[in-house]
Amino acid sequence: MSSFGLSGKNVLVFGVANRKSVAWAVAQALEAEGARVVFSVRSDARRASLAALLKDRPCFVCDVEQPGACTRLADQVAAAGLQPLQGIVHSIAFANYSEGFKAFHETRRADFLQATAISAFSLVEIANAFKPLLAAGASVVSIGISSLLVTPDNYGYMGPVKAALESCSRFLAKSFAAHSAVRFNVVGAGPLKTSASAGIPGYLESYLYAEKMTFRKKALETREVADAALFLLSPRSSGINGTTLVVDAGLGSNYFDQEIIRLAMRPEAPKA
Repeated sequence: MSSFGLSGKNVLVFGVANRKSVAWAVAQALEAEGARVVFSVRSDARRASLAALLKDRPCFVCDVEQPGACTRLADQVAAAGLQPLQGIVHSIAFANYSEGFKAFHETRRADFLQATAISAFSLVEIANAFKPLLAAGASVVSIGISSLLVTPDNYGYMGPVKAALESCSRFLAKSFAAHSAVRFNVVGAGPLKTSASAGIPGYLESYLYAEKMTFRKKALETREVADAALFLLSPRSSGINGTTLVVDAGLGSNYFDQEIIRLAMRPEAPKA
């Protein structure tokens, strides 16, 4: 019996790329609670690459960058009888770094607008398209980042884009509140070991640094982010709306850790 009230419920998950994806971890957590997960991926090629992983689970193609794609997906989900949806998981992000990382002021307009359309505004289009298919009290959860105040050199313009995603979620929470009980929240995840992050230059060093910054000196696990998303998708979080739930194992509160200070100021000194 599900302890989160999701047994037999339909939840649509966007963004599975492989078994290391946050979206896949969320899907696994949902299925463990008895939910029926419906998947949306960006292309036919991606769906084919996931065939062995997804098996006979319902999976649709939706390239959110294309006008009208979200509406077409909603029609397909409805035609397949997979509504009402108790939840939607938005775990979509893209940035064009084909020319390498540049100083932020050198960001190309086309790249910034493309990343914003795919990574942030897609949440608005998804919400609008699926509004008729959402159950009363449904929950929409996006995967964001743990801090929008930090300025990592190797994250480029995705920091502002993730800020846009978080803001879109809050404004959707207010907009939907006028006519429904549908909730919108964000999981602010700390650095994770995923395939997407592996493509960021210098990410390994950042990941190991973040691990030292956590209270427990142990990196965040994708499963822990998935568990937080599961909670926000469930009726147990009914009082949470328009919020970002930070899951970072404490790294955002541990800037003055003695070990970090020692390594930064006197890296040659032996540990006492």
